Amino acid sequence: VSDLRPSALPGSLDLSRSMFDLRSPPHRFMKRYDSVSSVPSSTSSRKDSQGSNRSLDTITLSGDERDFGRLNVKLCYVSSVEQIWITVLHCKDLSWPSSCGENPRICVKGILTMPKPVHFKSSAKEGCSDIEFMETFVFAIKLQSLQAVRLVFKIQTQTPRKKTIGECSLALRELSSQESSHWLDVSPPSK
Repeated sequence: VSDLRPSALPGSLDLSRSMFDLRSPPHRFMKRYDSVSSVPSSTSSRKDSQGSNRSLDTITLSGDERDFGRLNVKLCYVSSVEQIWITVLHCKDLSWPSSCGENPRICVKGILTMPKPVHFKSSAKEGCSDIEFMETFVFAIKLQSLQAVRLVFKIQTQTPRKKTIGECSLALRELSSQESSHWLDVSPPSK
């Protein structure tokens, strides 16, 4: 145990220059602490693959990682009459290009990807953060035919012009008479 009082240490002048010297005025220690704590904040931007600095916020919201919204649908297969019931409930947090205007009319087009595709389309609603459709589509198709196909949804603007702004899909392998609810992530339309 060492006594750190000035009278006990012959080399006390050397110690007073140390940032750990408890005898120095408190503002000296605080100044050093502040300069140390500012270092991590300057490293909060990272270099991307091209070597340019971008803030972390831009990294999470750029390119394909951007959130395009989610579509909520319910599915049910009534085996007694060999019918598939598809209910388009609503679309949340949907984003669209600025070229479509502030509140474009938006609809959901559905496609059952069978050898002869089955198409259906919801009515158009005004674009907002939570678009409620609540529309059910019923098709008489054998279960065996459905289990090998996908159900594709295309989110489209109707005004100012028709344009697909996003899409999502779902495999129909596990259809049952028990109604199932699905939240599908909307992604940019494939080229």
